[in-house]
Amino acid sequence: MPDLFTLQSIFEGIQDAIYCHDLEFRITNWSPAAERMFGYTATEVLGQSIFLLIPDDKYSEKKELMQEVLSDGRINQYRTVRLTRSGKKIPVSLTFSPIKDQDGKIIGISQIAHDISFEHQAEEKQAMLAAIIESSEDAIISKTLDGIITTWNKGAEHIFGYTESEAVGQPITILLPADRLSEEEAIIASLRRGEKVDHIQTIRKTKDGRLLNISLAVSPIKNRDGVVIGASKVARNITSQKESEKLIAKHVERLELLNVVGRSINESLDLQQILQQVTDSTTKLTGAAFGAFFYNQVNQQGEPYKLYTQSGAPGEAFANFPIPRNTTLFHPAFSVEGVLRSDDITQDDQYGKNAPFFGKSSEYLPVISYLAVPVKTKSGEVIGGLFFGHPDQAVFKEEHEELVFTVASQAAIAIENSRLFKEVKELSAKKDEFIAMASHELKTPMTSLFGFLQLANRKIEEGIAKNLVEKSIRQLQKMIVLVSDLFDVSKIQSGKLQLNIEYLNLAVLVQEMKESFLQAHPGHILSVEMPEESFVNADRTRLEQVLTNLLNNAVKYAPQQKTIELKVQYIDKAVLTSVKDFGPGITKENQRHIFSQFYQAKENKDGSSGLGLGLFISKDIIERHGGQIWVESEPGNGATFNFTLPLA
Repeated sequence: MPDLFTLQSIFEGIQDAIYCHDLEFRITNWSPAAERMFGYTATEVLGQSIFLLIPDDKYSEKKELMQEVLSDGRINQYRTVRLTRSGKKIPVSLTFSPIKDQDGKIIGISQIAHDISFEHQAEEKQAMLAAIIESSEDAIISKTLDGIITTWNKGAEHIFGYTESEAVGQPITILLPADRLSEEEAIIASLRRGEKVDHIQTIRKTKDGRLLNISLAVSPIKNRDGVVIGASKVARNITSQKESEKLIAKHVERLELLNVVGRSINESLDLQQILQQVTDSTTKLTGAAFGAFFYNQVNQQGEPYKLYTQSGAPGEAFANFPIPRNTTLFHPAFSVEGVLRSDDITQDDQYGKNAPFFGKSSEYLPVISYLAVPVKTKSGEVIGGLFFGHPDQAVFKEEHEELVFTVASQAAIAIENSRLFKEVKELSAKKDEFIAMASHELKTPMTSLFGFLQLANRKIEEGIAKNLVEKSIRQLQKMIVLVSDLFDVSKIQSGKLQLNIEYLNLAVLVQEMKESFLQAHPGHILSVEMPEESFVNADRTRLEQVLTNLLNNAVKYAPQQKTIELKVQYIDKAVLTSVKDFGPGITKENQRHIFSQFYQAKENKDGSSGLGLGLFISKDIIERHGGQIWVESEPGNGATFNFTLPLA
């Protein structure tokens, strides 16, 4: 038997609190561990009542326990609550043993108190987790590494339809579609490596065979030694979310398509392009297998509607169509009856009466679902019709009617604009034809008249007659320039302005033009700065026309300034030519429009003649040479007109 010293060492070394009390409930022994647990020193507690450690609501419990111990019993691991010196309640596990004297008589009781705070917290946490798991709307499932289900919460029951008793013990594969079985093998392999599988989106199967979109997270379950013994799965049903995403994506796609269609058909004036865009887009918007646009265009036989564009099927598929207006199924879309939609057109009473659109004959496209929408102008005139077909039933819904009707309204405006543009284009062509013819017819007599006046001028002596002839010559020269400009404009607009390109030294042309300019304007000074050679591939006559126009403008719009500067220089791979005057300059507003057809600056108050065509023609000539032309000016500081030409 150990000696007293050994027993005392053991007593003091035990981590659990050990204390004793007599039958009067006075504390007789108090271990160091009891001091640490309850906060009382041995001096403070010895001789005190054991009830100072017991909460008021536990007094009856103490008496019951004492009775059991006094009956020579032993109580092991009784879970209860005790008080510390500070009044804090701590959960403990108590062991009660009777203390006997040499005669075997019970003289007191010893207690061993084990602090189970951490165990208590763990139990509370476990209970809380269990409550969370049970109340979770997500499916929370655990399984062995062999794939056998071991736990199954209410969320799993709600999502997959199996009760807990039906699911536990079953292989997890009861939830997997046949084409997803390999997923489980990959998941198990990851778990065996101790890896977590984070939020994969996949498909799982319910008890009644429905397929659900699932977001799945899988974590390994390990034992105390860290060995993976199973897995926990959290599965969230995201089917409605996926459907919402698809619906949103569908709406976004439709809005983008409507936006693109609206912009493209309103930007275009080409009828064929407009109608094809409308047909393709509405066929896609409705989900139709094929669609067609019948346009109100009278043919040689007087038939008022014909197929204009189609989508989803070749034109040959529509080759044997009758005149749509004359068929019983087509007619509503071309009349006040408006939109016609059918889930199964073959069940319509009018079907097959006189070969309807997409008729049941084998020579027509197979159509069950049918949709026809008229295209009307603002005045209510039906100018065409959109027709859609699909071989399945009930494809077209009310929303498709609204979508097509929206596009059809935009299309009607675009078609009217195209019509107007075509009419304007035809009128413009006639105008250009007239100007070209008139210019050509005028140039011949004017050229002859100019020659006659020059002959007369040489024969007439000085005097009033000679003065009148010279004035007539100057006015006739202006008329010839105006007619030539009109003739050039008509050729530009018809695309018939031709260039005779040659290898040309621009320096030589400028020198020749300087001499001609000074002869025509003896009171002016033309300052020229240029290299000896600057070769370009250009039309000599047309470049001379541009330079003449710029120099004449410098004289016309700066009449008080007699100096003009002409400069030619190399810029990168181009030749830059500049004509600068020292007149009143040009405002920013006029600079934006000065190269436009028939435009004349508002500041032109000197009454100089002209149609505002010179710079318009010059711009076209320079751009046809692959160059650019622009103006630089500040009001009051003159103007510089620049143009570039590529180096030869």
